[in-house]
Amino acid sequence: MKIYLLIFSVTFLIVGCSSAKGSFSKLEFDLISSADSLTPMRVYKITNKRDSLSLRTKSGYIKPNPEDKLQQKFIKRLYATVRDSISLGVGIAAPQVGILKNIIWVQRFDKENFPFEVYLNPKIIEYSKKTQTVREGCLSIPDRTDTLNSRSYAIKIEYDTQNAIHKTETIEGFTSVIFQHEIDHLNGILYLDHLERELNKQ
Repeated sequence: MKIYLLIFSVTFLIVGCSSAKGSFSKLEFDLISSADSLTPMRVYKITNKRDSLSLRTKSGYIKPNPEDKLQQKFIKRLYATVRDSISLGVGIAAPQVGILKNIIWVQRFDKENFPFEVYLNPKIIEYSKKTQTVREGCLSIPDRTDTLNSRSYAIKIEYDTQNAIHKTETIEGFTSVIFQHEIDHLNGILYLDHLERELNKQ
């Protein structure tokens, strides 16, 4: 009987871990569930030590699932956050609200009416050698903007849609900068890191 219970426990542990892939942690569940889908979440700031540690942590894969109510609720709350009158950003990444999952919202200035679109597991697979000079700010870095000269003019990305369709796309100009900025967040990188590298090269 003891052997049977041990085998059952190990089997349950293996199944439990594998089924949790791409799911939210207990802390993330609590953060997402703390309000309705129209309520913005608190934006993490580098001026807060605990926030800063989270912002410097690499995010993980999220399995796209349109039937997952918690996932859909978080996507809506992340959008509410970037569109909140306090924030009014052009992009946001999940780590900026304490959720370490590969999800970003980006405003597409390269499309008619400049729509906001959500991307799951976005990854840059190609950078152009041509660069552009842009002034960047960040919702997580209050009261500061800086000029960067090292952002690629064009990038090729791959990503998943909310409906689990995998796509690739080439993006140019300022919109590509937003993607580079937000995907950096998923890897624990801030635009200040690029600025520091530029200054060190001078």
